[in-house]
Order: sequence, then C-alpha cells, then structure tokens
Amino acid sequence: MSAAPIKVLVIDDEPPIRKLLRMGLSTQGYEILEASNGKIALEKLAEEPALIILDLGLPDIQGHELLRTIRARNEAVPIVVLSSRGDEAGKVQALDLGADDYLTKPFGMDELLARLRAALRHQLQVQGERPIFRSGDLSVDLVRRIVRLGERDVKLSPKEYDLLRVLVQHAGKVLTHRFLLKELWDELTDAQYLRVYVRQLRQKIEADPERPQYVLTETGIGYRLKAGD
Repeated sequence: MSAAPIKVLVIDDEPPIRKLLRMGLSTQGYEILEASNGKIALEKLAEEPALIILDLGLPDIQGHELLRTIRARNEAVPIVVLSSRGDEAGKVQALDLGADDYLTKPFGMDELLARLRAALRHQLQVQGERPIFRSGDLSVDLVRRIVRLGERDVKLSPKEYDLLRVLVQHAGKVLTHRFLLKELWDELTDAQYLRVYVRQLRQKIEADPERPQYVLTETGIGYRLKAGD
C-alpha cells in the first residue's frame, strides 16, 4: 500500500498563484488544500496539513498575525512564507515569529520544491533528534561534540561549536541575526560578534570560505545551514 500524500495548505488570495502551486505541487504527489483568506486558512488547519505555504498579503487577517496564530496552534508544522520583493523587514519578522523559510515573488517552482523538502527534513530531524548530522563532507556528532570534514577532525572553539550546534539543530531553516544573537549571547549584543564567529567557522569547515557551501548567508536577514543528507 502506498503512503498517503503529504498535505500542503496553500494560503494565498491570488487565484493565479494558487493555480500555479496546485499544478506544480500536484505533479510531485502533494495533496493540495487551498485558502483564499485567513479565516478559511484557520478552518483548514483542522485537516492537519503537513506543510503550509503562506502569503503575507491577505485581505482579512494581517499575514504576521495569522502566522502567530497558526504557530500558537501548531508548533511543529513547517511554514514557508511568500513575500513581496524587497520586503526584508517582513521576512525577518515572519522568521522571528516561527516561519521556517521564505520565498520572494516571483519564484521558481524548482526552488519552492527544494525549500519544501528542506523544511520537511528539518521537521523530521527535530522530531528524531538525530545525534549525527551529515551534509556533504561535513558531519557533526552532537552527543560526542565531534566535528569532521571528510576524514579530518575539525577543532572548534567553544563558541564556534555553539554556533554550529544551533545551525545544525535548525538545518535548512533560515535563522535571523536576532535569533542567533539571543541563542548565543543576548539579543542586545552587537551583530558584529556574530559575523566574526561565522567568518571563523567558515574558515574551518568551508573549502572556500568566500564561496561557502554549508553556512549560507541570507543577505540582511541571517544564516542558513545547508540541510542534511
């Protein structure tokens, strides 16, 4: 017997966008639930979607308020936000409220599918709390605190390891500067501290720190660790 399809709730008031997502996701085996406004979206939560795609520009409920409400009802469901181009502050606010990722309109279907897969992997990783994280040649043993790149052990300072640990625990998810500062110091600390440690970490785990493959920059927003294998 085949596995049940993954339910994706698409919350967007634009019919062409919903049609695009319905067609693109259906061909990949997803089951699509649709909501054209916040009220319908909250009703659709009863159908227990496994993923949510949320447009912030809704006609009845402010997008960030809806995101806050959804997160209060379901702490685990991955949420990928759709935002207008250049709405950097809105993206940061959405991520701080619990969104897992964001895409800027217009977007490519291949990129959306990749982001959805990463969000699902992150959710499974959190639920399973896998002790060993692997992405490419990078492996992090969270139990024994051992970091390896291929066959080589990587020696990190305590703060560098703490930064990598937080990134691993949220691999595939965009983490804002504010979130990382709060986790590692306190959110009043100057973001320059964070940039220094990210640079030091890249020097140790990236083949080319200027073109990182693992610790990726989300310009003006924060960082993302490439999702695990």
